[in-house]
Amino acid sequence: MLSSKRLPRAGETVLGSCALLSPGGKGANQAHAAQRFGVPTRLFGMVGDDAFAGPALAGLRRAGVQLDGVGVAPRVPTGLAIISVANGGDNAIVVAPGANLAARAAQVSDEALQASRALLLQLEVPSVESFMLARRARRLGCKVMLNASPLPPGLLLEAAAIDLLIVNSVELDQLCTLRQTYGIDPMDKARALASALQLDVLVTLGAEGSCLAQRDGGHAAARALDVPVIDTTGAGDTYAGVFAAAIARGDPPQQAMELASVAAGLACTQPGAQLAQPDRGAVEAQLLQHRKDSP
Repeated sequence: MLSSKRLPRAGETVLGSCALLSPGGKGANQAHAAQRFGVPTRLFGMVGDDAFAGPALAGLRRAGVQLDGVGVAPRVPTGLAIISVANGGDNAIVVAPGANLAARAAQVSDEALQASRALLLQLEVPSVESFMLARRARRLGCKVMLNASPLPPGLLLEAAAIDLLIVNSVELDQLCTLRQTYGIDPMDKARALASALQLDVLVTLGAEGSCLAQRDGGHAAARALDVPVIDTTGAGDTYAGVFAAAIARGDPPQQAMELASVAAGLACTQPGAQLAQPDRGAVEAQLLQHRKDSP
């Protein structure tokens, strides 16, 4: 991660103030957030056979994430992202997937799915593998959540394999355009997309909080935590991981959204992704205060 007063424009070089090398990756960040929240979590994926593999897994191992499902791709680099962060927390990210592209649905056994209450997927691995795993997980009774990020152009979303879709406002607009569904505000758009796809749609809106449109017409919303923002890197992953963990332990969606919002807000108060993620004690204590401060 490179910090600077502002993000550079195309063709421009700006001087930064500091640099931070830290573990990340969407799936890894989400697994780390879920485990920090106190829900036993297993990560499946791939690292390369390079010097970045060990550091990429070290924090997950310390947190207690089960890593027996993470393989090593020979002669392939570990996935890497270059993140520029401006004062105020805005960022720009370029990802080189590396070994992530070698991840396969077959790495996850039926036994692992049957022992799990929730499967959280994202799209830094091949989407065909994610949907293949999603179909099998649903057949085995596992709740399937897809964080449709990063969203590849023209993605063929297999809605029938998914219970819940997690997107940010940009991804929501992209999917609405693909499905020719429209709305005035994020909740309207989420409702239209939920109806068209017949699945639940959860939208993260940064400082505007989050909203949920359910396929049966139900809806919910959660306010964002008002905090001094240092770095928004990984905040969406923190939200997704904590939300999935809360659902897996049996929390209702509204409660899960509120917990996830608080966790994501706390993660913005420190630099880095996994390094900034709070534990369950911090999240629940802050949620109590957050509710007291609500009008």
